[in-house]
Amino acid sequence: MTPRTELGALARRYDLVIVGGGITGAGILREAVRSGARVLLVEAADFASGTSSASSKLVHGGLRYLKNGQWRLTLESVRERQRLLEEAPGLVDPQPFLMPIYADRKPGRWLMQIGLRIYDAMAGVRRSHWMTREALLAAEPCLDERHLLGAMAYEDARTDDARLVLRLIFEAVAEGATALNYVRAELCQTSGRVRGVRLHDEIRGTVREIDAELVINATGAWAGQLPGAPDGAPRLRPLRGSHLVLPLQRLPLRHAVSWLHPQDGRPVFAYPWEGAVVYGTTDLDHREDLAALRITSAELDYLLAGLSRQFPRLRITAADALSTYAGVRPVIDSGKANPSAESRESALWSSPGLVGITGGKLTTFRTTAREVLRAAARQLPQLAPGADRPVFTSAMVPATQQRLYGRLGIAAAGAFLQEIPGDELQPVGDTPYSWGELRWAARHEAVVHLDDLLLRRTRLGLVSAHGGEAWLMRILDICREELGWDADRCTAEAQRYRALWRARHAPPA
Repeated sequence: MTPRTELGALARRYDLVIVGGGITGAGILREAVRSGARVLLVEAADFASGTSSASSKLVHGGLRYLKNGQWRLTLESVRERQRLLEEAPGLVDPQPFLMPIYADRKPGRWLMQIGLRIYDAMAGVRRSHWMTREALLAAEPCLDERHLLGAMAYEDARTDDARLVLRLIFEAVAEGATALNYVRAELCQTSGRVRGVRLHDEIRGTVREIDAELVINATGAWAGQLPGAPDGAPRLRPLRGSHLVLPLQRLPLRHAVSWLHPQDGRPVFAYPWEGAVVYGTTDLDHREDLAALRITSAELDYLLAGLSRQFPRLRITAADALSTYAGVRPVIDSGKANPSAESRESALWSSPGLVGITGGKLTTFRTTAREVLRAAARQLPQLAPGADRPVFTSAMVPATQQRLYGRLGIAAAGAFLQEIPGDELQPVGDTPYSWGELRWAARHEAVVHLDDLLLRRTRLGLVSAHGGEAWLMRILDICREELGWDADRCTAEAQRYRALWRARHAPPA
């Protein structure tokens, strides 16, 4: 992808305009461009800056959905997980899970075993098995040993959610789509029909109207707030999920470990991710402004209580956390008392010139995208999805390069290895990111602000102490060289990033 496009460079008319640059919008863009349609995607902030960079980072079948009787959603999720594991190695990778089983607490071995047999049958692959107490403690010696019987072992998958979105967008752009971040949209109507969008460039302050045969509202939790949109969006129940990111040295896990929280019986989990450990999650009604997202003190206490139960000898405290993050799930409100009992199904609606989509899961973005395009084809037949093709193309590469090829894609990774000097292939500290990845992102991936680079193109701001403060000066040197930032701009960006990190990601005192 080239550096960020200006509004003046856009065409006057597009077949399809997608509003929303999260996983749903990115998936629709990837599928739509294959139809030969002229497609534009706009995102009011940075790509993946909302829910799609603040998930639990798991590509999973939703084992707990079986308990709620959501068989179709589980089956669809398991199958999509298997596809992504095959298509995107290095970006979507297997994640072994352990569910310790205790004599004095739920869940019981046989109930878990039945659920996992169904889970495996849906995937068409047998992955689950019983692990003895001795084997379990050899694998994860930090677990609570009291009344421990053993564990059910099974497998899901993990990803970097922001990079998944970015790869979808950048590969769609390489095939002819256009995508702009930091461009706010409002819908334009004539005689009750949406006819296009009025775009506001949040960086340059310019405004431009674009005609469109059809507009897709893919703004997720913000679906009911799109200016100029006709009525029809379902009532949403934004549910906040908060997480801690901990040093691997303080929670030295080799597998993902899942258990039921002692306070409410909700499943929580911790697993190695990007050189650190992600631990979560909460599931609470978010009644504040959607822009005011951060973990609360009550959530912090809840998560720490869960850690104390499962890893009592480690005595982990808030001071141990590298960072925190919180996101809102765009869940359809059916009025259930328990937030966790609400369905994660997606919801579609339409009106002349518009199709809306919200809800859904990270794992099932492809099936959601195809569902949206089938609905869109009722108004614009050329958007009907064709044969079901792979979302990503993978390549046989050395194991040492698989991560790079997974994160960037085949074409971009090949160009990266030609462009980036060898001395910049070294990692930044003890993180999995190289200095070359920072340079590549600044040069090619529509970076506008420092937080784009540290919180989404890479995740240095989450997995490094103090948000990566130790490397800011060298990172700003790269931005100066690749983005043309002068000294004043570098100072302003550093101040902006530090303030944002303190407000959204610093562990509460």
